[in-house]
Amino acid sequence: MTSELSMLEDHILGGNMRLGLRTRAPIHPIVAAAAEGRLPVWAVAGTRRLMHMERVADLLEGWAREMGLVGEEIARWRAAGILHDALRDASPGELVHILPERLWKLPPKGYHGPAAAILLRDDGVSDRGLLRAVRWHTLGSKNFGRLGKALFAADSLEPGRAGSRKRREKLRARASRDLDRVVTEIVRNRIDYRVRAELPVHPRTIGFWNSLVRAS
Repeated sequence: MTSELSMLEDHILGGNMRLGLRTRAPIHPIVAAAAEGRLPVWAVAGTRRLMHMERVADLLEGWAREMGLVGEEIARWRAAGILHDALRDASPGELVHILPERLWKLPPKGYHGPAAAILLRDDGVSDRGLLRAVRWHTLGSKNFGRLGKALFAADSLEPGRAGSRKRREKLRARASRDLDRVVTEIVRNRIDYRVRAELPVHPRTIGFWNSLVRAS
């Protein structure tokens, strides 16, 4: 079965090249290394953070396989899980120097995603879907593709998270076959919590919510 899938993938890629269609560039060495659990040299992540990142990566890999993804696509999904919090344990004071001024108004706890995406891009990673997923995994993005939505969900649902364990387990079980609805539930719960606590909801999260419900 695996060989048949590989032959089909080669046939599709070959057909795309003959037709002049765009195909994904080969996976970047930094992304390939992250898929194997190796972080970039600039990463700042302690032991507990690394354990969280591994759980997110494992969850993403499981969903990717259940969705029928193969080869480098699975590696991309694992890498997103490892890279999303690569700078989470750096201080906002350190990260602000990486960000352009227009992003200084972000919540400081959300600096690490955009900062990691910038450093990855500076290192030569050009995978827009992966960079967008890492950049906005905290707040969400109306421009997320499937990987961005999956990372957003996995970050919230990984089994090491405290609280609402049964609800999270049910959502994890549904994610590979009903990702948009699972993500919609996560975003709704997050917005509901902030509204009840009389806390502001970031415009990017509102935009993400609007994109989800318009598509449903």
